[in-house]
Amino acid sequence: MTDTSQINKKAIFALFLIHFIGDFFQSFIRPLLPVLANKFNLSLAQVGLITGIATFMAFLIQPVFGYLADRYKTRVVLLVGSFVGAICIPMVGVAPYFWMVLLLIGLGSISSAIYHPTAAGMVSVYAGRRTGMAMSLFGLGGTLGFTLGPLVCSAYVTLMGLHRLPILTLFGVLVFAVLFIMIPASNGSGHAQTDFFGSLKVSIGKVWKPIVLIWSIACSRAFVEQALLTFIPVLTAAEGHSLVSVGSILSLFTVGGSVSALVCGHLVDRIGFKPIYYFSFGLSSPSLLLFIQATGWQLYPFAFMSGFLLLATLFPAVALAQKVAPEGRSLVSSIVMGLALGIAGLLMPLTGRVADAFDIRTVLNFVAFIPLAAVLLIRYLPEPGK
Repeated sequence: MTDTSQINKKAIFALFLIHFIGDFFQSFIRPLLPVLANKFNLSLAQVGLITGIATFMAFLIQPVFGYLADRYKTRVVLLVGSFVGAICIPMVGVAPYFWMVLLLIGLGSISSAIYHPTAAGMVSVYAGRRTGMAMSLFGLGGTLGFTLGPLVCSAYVTLMGLHRLPILTLFGVLVFAVLFIMIPASNGSGHAQTDFFGSLKVSIGKVWKPIVLIWSIACSRAFVEQALLTFIPVLTAAEGHSLVSVGSILSLFTVGGSVSALVCGHLVDRIGFKPIYYFSFGLSSPSLLLFIQATGWQLYPFAFMSGFLLLATLFPAVALAQKVAPEGRSLVSSIVMGLALGIAGLLMPLTGRVADAFDIRTVLNFVAFIPLAAVLLIRYLPEPGK
């Protein structure tokens, strides 16, 4: 008989790996933005449309797949979800038309909507009493994917050319074979309701107010993150940085997030969630302003620091939502993480249009103050166990 109080290391590692490989290929999109902007002569609004479609398809429809993951027991969605992205995203390298780029990115990003809520919902099943730590380890897989992906993509395109990008799909096939052997079966909760809204009512009906609050704060963080990841590559490339340099800046940003995911995941199990939130949102704004104004070598340390502070609550927020609404782990995970990022992505074309009218740095300076404003909401967050 399995001791459910102990963390299942093999299962958590399998979920870590599927998160890594899925986000590894998803992370190709942003370092490719300067190349695609040059190839197709894109405006900032069109650049925002690329990331808008990517985040819409990857995250906004996640609650539907979160509902399915809670209802049914399946491992197929995890495997298919990660594999489709590994095929479609690299094919952008040989797309001859802008509309084809949008189609491939849209299809590849749907895969993210499929595997994210299913895997996130399974984490707490195998976490034992270490939900915060296990969720952060799972999140570390994604942030490492987003760390290494831009470096690999930018270096590969610089050395081999954009048209050879599809060759990297072979790496995805190899990892897919490993996952096919070791990924555990998911544990759907089997809600009696057959419709999405019935499941939504059962999962969060009694706790909808704290879930909405957690989601609202996550939205503010997600918008800032998406604005930075969309327009910093274009800004730095326009100021003379190479594609490898752009990829390095993005990677350092997510490395900072990887480190804070581990640190904060360890701390929330001991000191609670609110102190982590105050630390993250209180210090993010000044760090982001330094990052946005930086030039030359200063970009690199400020990218790391900004990622560390801004992304510190990314996976603790999911763990908090799962503690508040344990009946719908996958569904609330997809709402707090997926729906928040999806809405932020929808706003990127509009943000790009504003940046076309003014300039990128001016818009990002305004965006940097959003975390500071969100501090006012943190005092109302629930603190399970206290």
